[in-house]
Amino acid sequence: MEAPLFTKNDNGFVCAHCGKEVLPLGYTSRNHCPFCLYSLHVDINPGDRANPCGGALRPVRVTPDPKRGYVIEHVCEKCGGKSRCRAAHEAKVQPDDISLLIALTAGEYPR
Repeated sequence: MEAPLFTKNDNGFVCAHCGKEVLPLGYTSRNHCPFCLYSLHVDINPGDRANPCGGALRPVRVTPDPKRGYVIEHVCEKCGGKSRCRAAHEAKVQPDDISLLIALTAGEYPR
């Protein structure tokens, strides 16, 4: 049997980049920090936590998508891997920092 392509893994965590506490979203997997938009390279498929790399995923760009909202593009600082995920800028609990999302649509990380 094949592994699922999405595993719900909606746990809170402390951001390895900025150190802030990140709460669960409550409806899907939270995979990046809403304060700095960094993530960790821990998934092969969303939520599976099966990637042994564990490197910091730096946000490099945000692309507006008419169907998916904002899509954050990350690059792993350890292995160079790339990933994409939906922003949670409309979340009721700790929404993504909209000023960072807007800055990244212009290709600039302001901090």
